[in-house]
Amino acid sequence: MRERITFVHGAEDAFDPKQLQIQEENSLHIKSLKAAREDRMTASLYELPQEDTFTGLPILSERFASSTAYQYHELLPSLKEFVTYIQQKVCANDGSCKARANILILADYVDIDYDTISQSLVLSAFWHSESASGRWDEQIDNHGGSVKVEIGVLAIEKATQPEELSLGGFLVVLGEDTKPNPTLFSFPSRHHLSPFTSGTNYSTAFIQPTGLHPTLRLTLPPSTDPPAPDCALHTYLTLPSPLFPDKYQLSSLNFLASNNLHSIRSLSGEIDLEAPTWAVSKWGSALLIELAPPETRSAQWHADIPLHLRYLRPADGGSTNTSIPWPIVFWACSSDEGTKMNTNPFDRINLGYDGLFGPRTMFYHLQPTNGGVPLAEELKVPVLDLDESKVRWVESGTVMVVLLGFFWVLGTLGRVVARDFELGTGSARRKKD
Repeated sequence: MRERITFVHGAEDAFDPKQLQIQEENSLHIKSLKAAREDRMTASLYELPQEDTFTGLPILSERFASSTAYQYHELLPSLKEFVTYIQQKVCANDGSCKARANILILADYVDIDYDTISQSLVLSAFWHSESASGRWDEQIDNHGGSVKVEIGVLAIEKATQPEELSLGGFLVVLGEDTKPNPTLFSFPSRHHLSPFTSGTNYSTAFIQPTGLHPTLRLTLPPSTDPPAPDCALHTYLTLPSPLFPDKYQLSSLNFLASNNLHSIRSLSGEIDLEAPTWAVSKWGSALLIELAPPETRSAQWHADIPLHLRYLRPADGGSTNTSIPWPIVFWACSSDEGTKMNTNPFDRINLGYDGLFGPRTMFYHLQPTNGGVPLAEELKVPVLDLDESKVRWVESGTVMVVLLGFFWVLGTLGRVVARDFELGTGSARRKKD
């Protein structure tokens, strides 16, 4: 098992190596450090629970997507149960491990990846800061000795190439180093912030009223300019099973153009147009769409993506809630022919969309404007009410409507037959005369 803990502080945040104190052979005390943090733990895995609800992903870039054959999505309100599982099954009696596992509850995101080549499970977590004081002040121990723990305190340096990231700072390997070791290294990265970060925030919301065919609206700023001429703007949607796109509707060029959409680049997962949610075996679907920014724009512009609701299970009150995570928005750009695009050790990979592009594609991400709220849109969906009195009215009303419709059709057919009979009789009389 290996563990890597990385702190990245801004150039404006003063850092003194004395803030890193190796107190014992297997213990490091970090004092009042203002930085973002990433923890990554890699462990061999001998057994995984079988799961048949994963969705297959089309993969075009095998080099960077060798382990993205399947994708799964589920919204979790809390990570408390997951943290408890780690503390009981992984940490055992290691108090330091339990303490670090406990802060996962406050993480900005947690990724769990299974590498089929190395047969290992990789757990990654990120915090933009220590939530209470904005500074990290803790002691990291490795008394077990069987886990290799590497700790880095780094700052972003000026890169020499546009596709590169450069980091410099100090590294400590618990149990091996007696003092922090200075380091400086650079590496190419596929993922970057949009170069126009001050004006590239976007927001997401459903157009009201939603009905059974809700439309998801992306609102983007007027200054949405590409980092390079050959870049294309995309959005990637993760759609749980209650919601699905209609690929036939999204194939109409006129419809796409009227909603500032260019084309569907990929659609995978559960896309049956008729199946109710209880007949869907997979978690949902994933949709990659290329957007078409208007040529002239002096104000915010919108890209509208039509979606459809499946029939959901009955619920008390006649309604239920579902949610959809905010789509991500990014520019996809081709790097130069000679670029050595190795994997960045800090990149989030196997995200579902990165394998849909070539090996030299670079992604420039726009930032969501969420105001500190969760990046998910809630949707209230009407369903059959479980109240028996209301259900009886629905059943009776349905039978009544069906009968009325039947008699209306029967009456209409009768009038048509009678009219044809009268016309036929009249024609026969004229011929006889």
